[in-house]
Amino acid sequence: MKYLTFYFISYFLLFIDVQGEQNGTDTSISSSSSKLTWDQAYEKAKDIVNRMTVQQKTGIMTGNGGITGPCAGNTFPVEGLFPSLCLQDGPSAVRGTKGITAGVAGINAAASFDKIALRQRGEYLGQEFRGKGVNVYLGPDVNMVRTPYAGRNFETFGEDPYLSGVAGMETILGVQSQGVISQIKHAIANEQETNRRLYSSNLNDKALNEVYLWPFEEAINAGVGSIMCSYNRVNGTHACENNYILREIIKDRLGFRGFITSDWDAAYSTVDNANHGLDMSMPNPDIYGKRLELAINRGQVSIEVLNEMATRIVATWYKFGQDKGYPPVNMNSLHPLKDQHVNVQGNHKTYARSLGAASAILLRNLDDILPLKADKIKSIAVVGTDAGDSLLLGDNICGTFPCLTGTVAMGGGSGSAAYPYLVSPFEGIKKRAGDKIKVTDINSDISLLGINTASTKNYDVAIVFSNVFTTESFDRFNLNLDRNGNNLIKQVADANKNTIVVIHSPSAATMPWIDHPNIKAILWAGYPGQETGNSLADVLFGDVNPSGRLPYTIAKKEEDYPVKVERNSKEIDYTEGVFVGYRYFDQNNIDPLFEFGYGLSYTNFSYADLKLKTSTRRMDDDEKPTHTWSAGSTSLVKASITVKNTGGMDGAEIVQAYIGFPASTGEPPKVLRGFEKVFIKKTGSTTVHFEFGQRELRVWDIDKKGWVLTRGNYTLYIGASSRDIRQTTSFIL
Repeated sequence: MKYLTFYFISYFLLFIDVQGEQNGTDTSISSSSSKLTWDQAYEKAKDIVNRMTVQQKTGIMTGNGGITGPCAGNTFPVEGLFPSLCLQDGPSAVRGTKGITAGVAGINAAASFDKIALRQRGEYLGQEFRGKGVNVYLGPDVNMVRTPYAGRNFETFGEDPYLSGVAGMETILGVQSQGVISQIKHAIANEQETNRRLYSSNLNDKALNEVYLWPFEEAINAGVGSIMCSYNRVNGTHACENNYILREIIKDRLGFRGFITSDWDAAYSTVDNANHGLDMSMPNPDIYGKRLELAINRGQVSIEVLNEMATRIVATWYKFGQDKGYPPVNMNSLHPLKDQHVNVQGNHKTYARSLGAASAILLRNLDDILPLKADKIKSIAVVGTDAGDSLLLGDNICGTFPCLTGTVAMGGGSGSAAYPYLVSPFEGIKKRAGDKIKVTDINSDISLLGINTASTKNYDVAIVFSNVFTTESFDRFNLNLDRNGNNLIKQVADANKNTIVVIHSPSAATMPWIDHPNIKAILWAGYPGQETGNSLADVLFGDVNPSGRLPYTIAKKEEDYPVKVERNSKEIDYTEGVFVGYRYFDQNNIDPLFEFGYGLSYTNFSYADLKLKTSTRRMDDDEKPTHTWSAGSTSLVKASITVKNTGGMDGAEIVQAYIGFPASTGEPPKVLRGFEKVFIKKTGSTTVHFEFGQRELRVWDIDKKGWVLTRGNYTLYIGASSRDIRQTTSFIL
């Protein structure tokens, strides 16, 4: 409780004096990363490290517990040689400071299935973290949505490793283009919050490599500068002292050149952490620091290991050009009144608004009730506290604590940030409707019996809002909507024959009202951030044609999910193996309510003319396991398909490519191996191309301990979702 009190007071103080924010930071998106190769950065780092004492070396890898630093994590400086590094949350925005952009959550970014937008989001995040003087951006989070109950699903990129790999890579490339070090997290198998410091995730190497390690490997191939190891144990050993994960796989097999940091207080043993691959311990000096010095003096940790740890940290600093012209830290998350209030927002709200709209997922649209048109409707009832304002005391403290007073647009904990402002859904709808449509907030008509939902029958359309709030440290106990949302939706639908449901949730929820005849449209909004109301209005009124797709599966009932939160055991067995998310539903012939990759548009698209070309190279690699990947690996299969907009409105389609492997591989019926977002004008068409190489077509062989290419029959599925397959073809390797 004392920690909650501390954070509450800190957030309260943060917003007492927020006037006169400075505008001294250039926020235009441009590239500023170093041109050094990793080898060159290592050579420069070795020179610095050789001039350090043992105490100084241990200092640069030790959190100072906030003694001298203003960030979530701060290392000790070496006077005249190396600065204190600032490590700061979070995945969606700079946490604990003002003058930033509180944009969409990771799960929304993934729902866009838009590589360009993902890169742009990374670029503006890099701009803002750099502008605040932050050396290390603590993100992205590429853990899997293994279960819809997990509290941190909103930080992640969904249930599919390929999607998570692409989203993670694009985010990292964007952030690091600004000279900021990206720290991808949490390695590894950290898929629930309950007992996160105690449980062991037990999984075999096939699931490890094909699912949970996949996005980390993509990040390493993209040149990520840092990796955060997780709280949990992996197959019995704490992740941050797990030699197999950190040294044998990440550093040796995958060739990672940056440094590995513990999650906050996730390091438990000085000697084992150092010897088994942990380069930096956060946030306090109680694991490294003097204890590490003592271990060096006793010979429990060699000077060679210490030098490697220090060199990795300094080399990464050089690699991203932070040795020259890098802004000093100007924020202070631990002492908010000392924050300099430098404004780094620039025009980034336009990215937040655009991505908020692009990530909205249209699940239903009966009678073409959407988009809303002034010539068809004259009045709108807006219902539900989730449509209202969430700002308290003049500013937001809802990022860390669940505000039950208004809309939910972000999750809680280290993935939260302070809204600079919040456009509520009601505000956004009312502004966009203008003078031609009457918009009424039914929430103002509240009695002791609740909202007067019966009054909505007098309006042409009723838009009812509900949500699910999730936060770090806590998992969901059920999949119901918060604030008695299911009952509210039913009451509104009972009263109004044109009901539109809008849900802000980071992962699946039950929909007992799904078959109600008066529910004409369902819009799944996720966690859109500060521009939530404007993003929503853009979609509702047709200024943006919805193109978001589900990055996870929504089941018909809770029992259909294979995994729940394990609350009574410290052993979590990943018995589902590679059958995560839609793969499990496909394997077991379970019909979902809304499948992975699903989402509607205001227009329609047809698919035709699927063409395939396979390599003529002799396939003799099945006996030669591969352990690492290089960029631009040889394409084995090339495919193209023509997509036409057959509707009456310009729009974007998310074309998805799935591979079905030979039965002998033990793979799911199909796995995502490509996607492209294409914008097509009405009546227009375009050709979409896919290439599948060694990375996409190999599977992990436990016996051979490597990636193998298997002879046999393969199937290529092209479609609009994992279940809406429009064209198929087969090929033989």
